[in-house]
Amino acid sequence: MLPWSDIAAQISASNGIPFVAKKISAVGGGCINESYCIESNGQRFFVKLNSVGNLLMFEAEAASLQEIYSSRTLRVPVPVCWGKNETSAWLVLEYLEMSSAGRGGAESLGQGLAAMHRYSSGKFGWVRDNTIGATPQVNKFSSDWIQFWRERRLGYQLQLARANGHTGKLQTRGEWLMVELAVFFPGTLPVPSLLHGDLWSGNYAFDSVGQPLLFDPAVYYGDRETDLAMTELFGGFPATFYAAYREVYPLDPGYTTRKILYNLYHILNHLNLFGGGYLNQAEQMMSRLHAEIR
Repeated sequence: MLPWSDIAAQISASNGIPFVAKKISAVGGGCINESYCIESNGQRFFVKLNSVGNLLMFEAEAASLQEIYSSRTLRVPVPVCWGKNETSAWLVLEYLEMSSAGRGGAESLGQGLAAMHRYSSGKFGWVRDNTIGATPQVNKFSSDWIQFWRERRLGYQLQLARANGHTGKLQTRGEWLMVELAVFFPGTLPVPSLLHGDLWSGNYAFDSVGQPLLFDPAVYYGDRETDLAMTELFGGFPATFYAAYREVYPLDPGYTTRKILYNLYHILNHLNLFGGGYLNQAEQMMSRLHAEIR
């Protein structure tokens, strides 16, 4: 049984305006949650539903959106409320109409992301753990970026891969890579920048006036290059986006190599979520990194 009456009651309590769901429409596009538009008398909200055990995931997503919102850089859907009943957990967000990019939309996205990456923190990590896809993402704070990436990102995914039966060459190369991580940072270490954390083409769009917006974040503070690297992993970002970003916040030449390192995290996560079809790609990325420092 879907929890629409409970959700409507919580929306009413959160907004201080009575809300009774009169129209509920499924919204496609997600692969983890069910998504809906819920409407009543001119009010509309975007609702994500999942099993009752996923409330913490929704709480973390709401906090991630609020973190980006607080930076006053790029637009995000504002969280309205989140909760659960006996059967479901939910997250209710501001409903935003989407359209194609306005003139200069891609440039605005690049400039806005650069501004967001200027929003910094004293340490790497975040105040809470969240998820990357359906995988837990550990964000315990660290003052050492290399240690953070070794333990909370690369090492964590390799441990999951071992538990999933991916041993042999993947683990041997992974162990070598973790020992040699410092080689990829020959100059000044990065500052802790506010990151979207899961920035592929399916997680940005443009609002009704053509301005960029972000959603489905996996926020933490880390090397800004990790966000840029993921935009290149699956494509979908135009050249004007990168040019605008670099004009505002130029990249170090070492990014060309480090983007392989950073995208390895996401390919290992895909290996752990979706299976062996990503094993060869992960091993090839490790081989390319090995060749860079031999």
